[in-house]
Amino acid sequence: MRPHDYRRDILKPAPARAIPQVPATPGTVVEDPATGFCGAVVRLERDTVVLEDRHGRHRVFPLTPAGFLLDGRPVTLVRPAPAPTTPARRVSASGSVRVEGLRARTARASRIWVEGVHDAELVERVWGHDLRVEGIVVEPLDGVDHLPAALAAFGTSPLRRVGVLVDHLVAGSKETRLVDTLDDPNVLVTGHPYVDIWEAVTPAALGIDAWPRVPRGLDWKQGVCDALGWGDPAEGWRRVRAAVTTFRDVQPPLIGAVERLIDFVTEPAG
Repeated sequence: MRPHDYRRDILKPAPARAIPQVPATPGTVVEDPATGFCGAVVRLERDTVVLEDRHGRHRVFPLTPAGFLLDGRPVTLVRPAPAPTTPARRVSASGSVRVEGLRARTARASRIWVEGVHDAELVERVWGHDLRVEGIVVEPLDGVDHLPAALAAFGTSPLRRVGVLVDHLVAGSKETRLVDTLDDPNVLVTGHPYVDIWEAVTPAALGIDAWPRVPRGLDWKQGVCDALGWGDPAEGWRRVRAAVTTFRDVQPPLIGAVERLIDFVTEPAG
């Protein structure tokens, strides 16, 4: 008789099967073979897992190799891999999504005009990133008394729009009367109700209860500095400018006015 051709030694033990590792995510139902306790994973602690059965009872078990049954088969519960983190979106001072690695866009022909240097600096503090993304130049006018002449010299068109930010744009003010004389679809004037751009900064940002009331006939900025002990207007402006870091530090009327101007000078020509 020919001997049988055995492929392996029948006396040699069969190789052990690898025990699968299963992430112990909340809700995974396993059984402890030693006690018969069956429950869903509630949470992981340092070296243990907490299971909850269908009656709401909790039991704590050690995380040991092949320590549980899943669908009747031995498994090793392991800690789940940490979820990939999504980088937080960075925002600019105006609240818009910051464009990383920004290279300023070539300036548009359209412009935003503001009354003075302080107005331009404050707009830059909050909207500077957005202005560079859009290629918008902000220019101070040194007051709005000569606005009609400046517009005529600029030569507006659908491709050369001008947005103008005006202080104290309220019913009956000289600023409002001047603006009412303008009739140009390529010009948009917006404004805020405050006497000066300083007052558009929230008192909370400056650590004061309210902006002081300055009697008519007195220089407003000097009156504010005298009332608050800020010295001269140059020192006062340094305080005001430093207090503004985001759009939350300025009043909503200013935010709305500037946002409308940016939209106007960047919308495609019809």
